[in-house]
Amino acid sequence: MKAVTVLPGKPRSATLRDVPTPTPGRGEVLVRLIAVGLDGTDAEIDEGLYGEAPPGEDHLIIGHESLGQVERVGAEVTGFAPGDLVVATVRRPGGCLNCRAGESDMCLDGRYTERGIKGRHGFMAEHYVDAPEFLVRLPPAFREFGVLLEPMTIVEKGIAQSFEIQRRMRWEPQRALVLGAGTIGLFAALVLRNLGLGVTVVGRERADVSSLKLELLKRAGAQYLSSTVHPIPQLPEMLGNVDLIVEATGSSQVVFDAMQILGTNGVLCLMGITGGTKVISVPADRINLEVVLGNKVVFGSVNANRRYFELGVRHFGDFERKWPGLLSRFITKRLPLEEFREGLERRREHIKIVLEV
Repeated sequence: MKAVTVLPGKPRSATLRDVPTPTPGRGEVLVRLIAVGLDGTDAEIDEGLYGEAPPGEDHLIIGHESLGQVERVGAEVTGFAPGDLVVATVRRPGGCLNCRAGESDMCLDGRYTERGIKGRHGFMAEHYVDAPEFLVRLPPAFREFGVLLEPMTIVEKGIAQSFEIQRRMRWEPQRALVLGAGTIGLFAALVLRNLGLGVTVVGRERADVSSLKLELLKRAGAQYLSSTVHPIPQLPEMLGNVDLIVEATGSSQVVFDAMQILGTNGVLCLMGITGGTKVISVPADRINLEVVLGNKVVFGSVNANRRYFELGVRHFGDFERKWPGLLSRFITKRLPLEEFREGLERRREHIKIVLEV
């Protein structure tokens, strides 16, 4: 079969090559890929920044945002049948306390593997094999946009855990702020609007220029502000008490700005990942004082386990009922597998690029 592979650690080594088609065992499922989404992780692995091949191999099949159709099931498999539309989770458990409890996204010792990223082949190929417990079924009506489920789960986890944390008090959030208008930020806006919160999204794009992102946010009832006109430190003057902030930029400056504008009893959920060794100056005493006196919480969230995939499927259904056709418009470019190189070139004008297999 055809697959896109890299030599981990070697810049721009991604290539389309022939690899053996996997054969399912008695307790496994063979899935034919329909589409695979591309994101910054895939590009950074191709740049040689990280990535790990499976034990005993020199190459890694990349891709972790999948949509496929069951082609064959092993003799001991129940609950799946040929033709089922499925998405696979990404992380596979190690042996720690949380991994054994089905929460590998909370792994304690880092001995997990991740499909297409760390020690296990991914989905940028014509077929893959997996165990049923790592497959999530989607309704046939979601075929057009089901490949978006994996990035959606990152948002589902962070927001669900924000509410779980706030069980420490009576909390009825009214105002949410999303920092960053990429794929994660847009999904965060939809999830929060679906929950009934007033949502403001802040991004670098100008608000007075027509764009697909602004159109989608407007349709969902979210406000958009450009950071060039409305700096983050000034936002409380406009918005009042901000109950929940989702940070999805990966900028350390934005993270510390967000800490300073978070409202009383508020939660700041960090989803963006910062790279490099940047050093900035912050009013540390004031931040600490306000976090303590304001009963504020700052926490990070990464990856997602099966229950957030299932929650994402449910919310996709909500979105389609409230805003029909909106999710399909998130996919701004579709390419054949052979044109993977174009897809790996990150361009800000796109929301999501997918390869169709």
